[in-house]
Amino acid sequence: MSTPQTSRAATHFDAIIIGAGQAGPPLAGRLTDAGQRVAVIERKLIGGTCVNYGCIPTKTLVASAHAAQVARRGAEYGISTGPVAVDMAQVKARKDKVMLDDRHGLESWLQNMAGCTVIRGHARFEDPHTVRVNGGLLCADRIFLNVGGRAVVPDLPGLAEVDHLTNVSMLDLDTLPEHLLIVGGGYIALEFAQMYRRFGARVTVLERGPRLASREDEDVSAAIRDILENEGIDVVVDATDIRFARRDGRIAVTPADGAPAIVGSHVLLAVGRRPNTDDLALDRAGVATDDRGYIVVDDQLRTSADHIWAMGDCNGRGAFTHTSYNDFEIVAANLLDDDPRRVSDRITTYAMYIDPPLGRAGMTEAEVRAAGRNALRSTRSMTRVGRAVEKGETQGFMKVLVDADTDEILGAAILGVGGDEVVHAIVDVMAAGQPYTAISRTMHIHPTVSELLPTLLQDLRPLSRDPLHQ
Repeated sequence: MSTPQTSRAATHFDAIIIGAGQAGPPLAGRLTDAGQRVAVIERKLIGGTCVNYGCIPTKTLVASAHAAQVARRGAEYGISTGPVAVDMAQVKARKDKVMLDDRHGLESWLQNMAGCTVIRGHARFEDPHTVRVNGGLLCADRIFLNVGGRAVVPDLPGLAEVDHLTNVSMLDLDTLPEHLLIVGGGYIALEFAQMYRRFGARVTVLERGPRLASREDEDVSAAIRDILENEGIDVVVDATDIRFARRDGRIAVTPADGAPAIVGSHVLLAVGRRPNTDDLALDRAGVATDDRGYIVVDDQLRTSADHIWAMGDCNGRGAFTHTSYNDFEIVAANLLDDDPRRVSDRITTYAMYIDPPLGRAGMTEAEVRAAGRNALRSTRSMTRVGRAVEKGETQGFMKVLVDADTDEILGAAILGVGGDEVVHAIVDVMAAGQPYTAISRTMHIHPTVSELLPTLLQDLRPLSRDPLHQ
């Protein structure tokens, strides 16, 4: 490890953590428990994206939107509800309270943590071991970067001339858009699309590519589109030349050359995210980034500077709260527990929180085909799940892929009620290195959604080389 050249003017710590997202605070807790003096530097909000702009507030809104939808469907269950009215000011107030309670709890924990100093300000490197914050200098033996990311605002024709929202400013709305135009077809775009449609807005989604949720298999993407369109959401794909213009106090979006303009009241941009690495002076620390600005890390999250680590969204090794937290666990295990954990050991898993949700684990079918694996496949419609039928939530399907030679589960997609929870049975068996028979021969509780997993895995068929004839 390189040796710090401590400036007389710099305050020395054992460790500096830049950014207080999902990895930084728990790492501060582990380091201080080990007797180290730690500085946590945060330029804006403790808790990062998840607490303030991501999981916590958006899933709180999803819950409110779900409640409105269930109320509207009351008659299907023999319940008379009358007209459903959504109070957006109250919806926002509930979201704010849940978010602020979470943030304040995290702030209190950090500020009262023995051995931890919380500093508000923007940190920039002066040299490999020294950062400048608010005009002062701090240096440390080890430095950990947890600086997160932010929404991409693309350079689209006419965009500068119209008001537009990102996932951050969208959360400040306390009134209902009359017609919300959403540019993007990923999980952030689609979650906002469904929740605002359920709140009562007209919603149009414009996706540049040929289908929504492009990282998923085509059958999953098609099912997601059906779910959204069944709720009255307009979907425009192949929006290859998006242009904006003002029109009578509203916003007109032209999706492609020759296509008619779509006029709405609000525009939400959800076309991707970029890492917050462009204003840290990383070059002074010898920290390398790739061509997209992500910090280059090894399998244990160490950067090109051997005393600096990068965790969370800024390292390009995951874009979720759970990957960020797992980054902390990997770093802490290697530094403090003599436990050589690695990023490559973890199984890709995530969820899309439309309703019903999508739970994903491992490889997609397209990835299995591209890898040339000798594979087996099984699918089941949610209409065949008793619990889903009883709940009146039968949209979606389950799919699992298994290696025919080793019996290992390669991947799964569960789009349906409880899919975000059920998929963990798959993840756990994959992580344990057990064959698919560990589930297919296990008795599950009835009536649950999970009880279909053994049946699903008892009906594996060879994966056709031609997906069109599967």
